[in-house]
Amino acid sequence: MTTLLLALLAITAGYVDAAGFLALHGLFTTHVTGNFVTLGASFALGTSGVLAKLLALPLFCAVILIARFAGIAFDRLGWPALRIFFVMEAAFLTGAASLAARHGAFLDGDTPAALAMGGLLVGAMAIQNAIHRVRLTNLPPSTVMTGTTTQVMIDLADLMRGVSADKRAAAKKRLGPMSISLVAFAAGCAAGAVGFTYGHEICFAGPPALVLAAMLVDALRKEP
Repeated sequence: MTTLLLALLAITAGYVDAAGFLALHGLFTTHVTGNFVTLGASFALGTSGVLAKLLALPLFCAVILIARFAGIAFDRLGWPALRIFFVMEAAFLTGAASLAARHGAFLDGDTPAALAMGGLLVGAMAIQNAIHRVRLTNLPPSTVMTGTTTQVMIDLADLMRGVSADKRAAAKKRLGPMSISLVAFAAGCAAGAVGFTYGHEICFAGPPALVLAAMLVDALRKEP
């Protein structure tokens, strides 16, 4: 169940990142630091989406802050924080899907509808990042693959060159989940690209279902 949960979250992140990038003129919704690069490209090439890229990082930070304080409050009240966060993420993604379906192709990435959709996608991925850092600390990240890819390659190198038994065991323990996250994220990116190519804005109906499926899997894995 834990493996399936990680795979669903990584597929969601990859899907949202790829489809959002294609629909919103190069806006990265999952790993927002990439927007610094695309922001420079927008200025250099005169393309749209400058405002969306400028707003992405502060919005991401604001959602993380709110999620942290909200999570502490949920814990004090005895509420199921992780389940609430999954519902919130699915709600954000549903809002983005609704805007995409209603307004169709965005010829300008800085229109109010495009900004709202991008903001909802960024907010949803900020929640997923916060979930990993605070609620699913035993799982590798499902949203940013640079660190994961680096660690996978280091562990493979250590296993090939031969290390002590304890280091070998630790590397093997990390390698499985990280590899699953990496492959699932890549699969999500491919699915998002194909979905947008053939389904256009309707493709955004998929991610909310994936998050709700992840919530169900999390609930099942916690049953005695």
